[in-house]
Amino acid sequence: MAPIRYIARTRAYYRALGYGAPYEWARFDEVPFAPAPRLAKARVTVVTTAAPYLPGQGDQGPGAPYNARAKFYEVYALPADPVPDLRIAHVAIDRDHTTGEDPGSYLPLAALHRAAAEGRIGEAAPLVFGLPTNRSQRQTTDVDCPDLVTRLRAAGVDAVILVPNCPVCHQSCALAARTVEAAGIPTVIIGCALDIVERVGVPRYHFSDFPLGNAAGIPNDRASQDQTLHLALDLLEHANAARTTHRSPLIWPGPANWREDYANPDTLSADEIARRKDAFDKAKALAAEKRAEL
Repeated sequence: MAPIRYIARTRAYYRALGYGAPYEWARFDEVPFAPAPRLAKARVTVVTTAAPYLPGQGDQGPGAPYNARAKFYEVYALPADPVPDLRIAHVAIDRDHTTGEDPGSYLPLAALHRAAAEGRIGEAAPLVFGLPTNRSQRQTTDVDCPDLVTRLRAAGVDAVILVPNCPVCHQSCALAARTVEAAGIPTVIIGCALDIVERVGVPRYHFSDFPLGNAAGIPNDRASQDQTLHLALDLLEHANAARTTHRSPLIWPGPANWREDYANPDTLSADEIARRKDAFDKAKALAAEKRAEL
C-alpha cells in the first residue's frame, strides 16, 4: 500500500478547518553530501524533536492530547546516558495509532547505546540534541540549524541520526540534515513522512511506513527498534550519493487501514471538524503566548 501523502493530506485537513492559503513546504534541487567515516570508530549522536518533560505543564504522558504548553523553541542538549525523559505530546503525531508510551519507538538512544556496546559504532555521544519544530523555515534555517551545528562540533560528533515525529518535524529535520551535512558532518534521517523529506531533499533517509511518532521502531519491540537503528547506520555508512532513500522491511502490526485516519477530513463529522478547529486555535494562541515570554 502506498504511504500517506502528508502534504496533500494536511492541506485538505486545514482547508476543511477553514484556514486560508495552503502551507508552502520547503523544496530544494541541490543536496549536500558528506561521506561517512567508518562507524566502528565514530562518535554518533541523535537529534530529536521530542521535548523534555515539563512538570506542571499539562498532560504529557502516554495518549496525551496535543499539548502546546510542552513545546520548546530553542535547540537543547542533554546528557544521553541515562536516557532523558523526552516526550512527544507537543507535536502532531498520529494519536489514533500512537500513544508515546515507549520512548524507544521515537527516540533511538537506548538502541544507540546497545549498538555502541556491540561495537557497531565507536561510541554514543554523551549528549542528545533537541531541534524545535517550527513552521517558519527561516527560523529553522537561519537560527536553529546554525545553533545545532555549533553544538555538534563542540561535542566532537562524527555522524548524526535525526528523528522527526510530526509532519513539520520532518521538514525541520530535513532542513537540519542539509545544514549539518554542508558543515561536513554526515547524517541520516529516520522518519515516517516520505513525501515531506524527499521534497526537501536530504542526503540519506531511512523510511518506515509507520504512524507518525514511531520512527524508531514498533513500541515495546526491542528487536524492531534495534533493526531500525542498524538499517539506518548501514545507510549512513554505505550510501554513496545524496537523495538515497531506503525503505524499512518492517510492517506496522496495527490495523491495516491505519493510513486512512491521520488528519483525514473525509472521516470527520462537521461537529468534529468544528471541535478540532477550536482546539487548534486555542493551541496556536497558547503557543504564541509562550513564545512571547522567551
